[in-house]
Amino acid sequence: MTASTPDPDPDTTPGLEPGGSVVPGDTPPVESSTSGASDRQPPTGSTGANWVAYAVVGVAVVLVGLFFVGYVVGLAD
Repeated sequence: MTASTPDPDPDTTPGLEPGGSVVPGDTPPVESSTSGASDRQPPTGSTGANWVAYAVVGVAVVLVGLFFVGYVVGLAD
Protein backbone atom coordinates (compact mmCIF):
# COMPACT_ATOMS: atom_id res chain seq x y z
CA MET A 1 0.00 0.00 0.00
CA THR A 2 1.49 3.34 -0.99
CA ALA A 3 0.77 6.57 0.78
CA SER A 4 -0.67 9.34 -1.34
CA THR A 5 0.28 12.95 -0.81
CA PRO A 6 -2.20 15.83 -0.97
CA ASP A 7 0.06 17.58 -3.49
CA PRO A 8 -0.99 17.27 -7.14
CA ASP A 9 1.19 15.26 -9.45
CA PRO A 10 2.96 17.72 -11.81
CA ASP A 11 2.85 15.14 -14.61
CA THR A 12 -0.96 15.09 -14.59
CA THR A 13 -1.66 18.75 -13.77
CA PRO A 14 -3.37 20.36 -16.77
CA GLY A 15 -2.03 23.63 -18.15
CA LEU A 16 1.62 23.14 -17.22
CA GLU A 17 4.35 23.31 -19.82
CA PRO A 18 7.39 21.00 -19.66
CA GLY A 19 9.45 23.43 -17.54
CA GLY A 20 6.67 23.80 -15.01
CA SER A 21 5.50 27.18 -16.25
CA VAL A 22 1.91 28.02 -17.05
CA VAL A 23 0.56 28.58 -20.53
CA PRO A 24 -0.04 32.33 -21.16
CA GLY A 25 -3.68 33.21 -20.58
CA ASP A 26 -4.25 30.15 -18.40
CA THR A 27 -4.26 32.10 -15.15
CA PRO A 28 -7.02 34.57 -14.34
CA PRO A 29 -6.17 38.13 -15.41
CA VAL A 30 -7.04 39.61 -12.02
CA GLU A 31 -6.87 37.63 -8.81
CA SER A 32 -8.43 38.76 -5.59
CA SER A 33 -6.33 39.34 -2.52
CA THR A 34 -6.86 37.66 0.82
CA SER A 35 -5.37 40.54 2.80
CA GLY A 36 -8.67 42.28 3.43
CA ALA A 37 -12.00 41.15 4.73
CA SER A 38 -14.56 40.45 2.04
CA ASP A 39 -17.54 41.23 4.24
CA ARG A 40 -18.21 43.06 7.46
CA GLN A 41 -17.03 41.14 10.47
CA PRO A 42 -19.44 40.25 13.29
CA PRO A 43 -19.33 42.51 16.33
CA THR A 44 -16.98 41.45 19.08
CA GLY A 45 -17.95 40.84 22.67
CA SER A 46 -17.98 43.50 25.34
CA THR A 47 -14.67 45.05 26.31
CA GLY A 48 -15.67 44.84 29.98
CA ALA A 49 -15.39 41.07 29.88
CA ASN A 50 -11.96 41.41 28.28
CA TRP A 51 -10.71 43.65 31.09
CA VAL A 52 -11.99 41.19 33.70
CA ALA A 53 -10.05 38.39 31.99
CA TYR A 54 -6.92 40.59 31.83
CA ALA A 55 -7.26 41.35 35.55
CA VAL A 56 -7.66 37.67 36.48
CA VAL A 57 -4.62 36.67 34.42
CA GLY A 58 -2.61 39.59 35.85
CA VAL A 59 -3.44 38.64 39.43
CA ALA A 60 -2.47 35.01 38.73
CA VAL A 61 0.87 36.12 37.24
CA VAL A 62 1.61 38.34 40.25
CA LEU A 63 0.73 35.56 42.70
CA VAL A 64 2.95 33.05 40.90
CA GLY A 65 5.75 35.62 40.83
CA LEU A 66 5.39 36.24 44.57
CA PHE A 67 5.44 32.51 45.20
CA PHE A 68 8.75 32.13 43.38
CA VAL A 69 10.25 35.19 45.07
CA GLY A 70 9.22 33.77 48.45
CA TYR A 71 10.69 30.42 47.52
CA VAL A 72 14.02 31.96 46.54
CA VAL A 73 14.12 34.10 49.72
CA GLY A 74 13.35 30.97 51.76
CA LEU A 75 16.32 29.19 50.19
CA ALA A 76 18.61 32.08 51.05
CA ASP A 77 18.07 31.64 54.80
